[in-house]
Amino acid sequence: MNEKQLKAIQYLSLPASQRPTIEEIAAECGVSRSTIYDWKKSPAFIEELKAQIVRNNIDTLPELVAALPRIAMEDRSAAMAKLALQVNGMLTERVDVQGNGGSQTTDIEALKARIQALKDRRNEA
Repeated sequence: MNEKQLKAIQYLSLPASQRPTIEEIAAECGVSRSTIYDWKKSPAFIEELKAQIVRNNIDTLPELVAALPRIAMEDRSAAMAKLALQVNGMLTERVDVQGNGGSQTTDIEALKARIQALKDRRNEA
């Protein structure tokens, strides 16, 4: 990263409400708007921008992570619950599949009964 790119990253890493326009950033860095847009396509620039965003927000990350379970429970948000588990290393994207030659059968009626029980429990809440 050169000095102009690092200066642009300082501005681009700010929240939208505090960030200058691309035109203003370009002028401040002494480059054209198209140069800024070209930089934003560069994997190395994007990585440094992400790193700067993390550095800017490092002090608030613990509060955010701590709030995830509360938000998941209050909003009954499966996506937020999944995120809370992932952040805490309790849920991964990896799926292990083991075949057993198809010798096990599925009890459809038992599955239907379980689904109905879950629906009933959700409706009671």
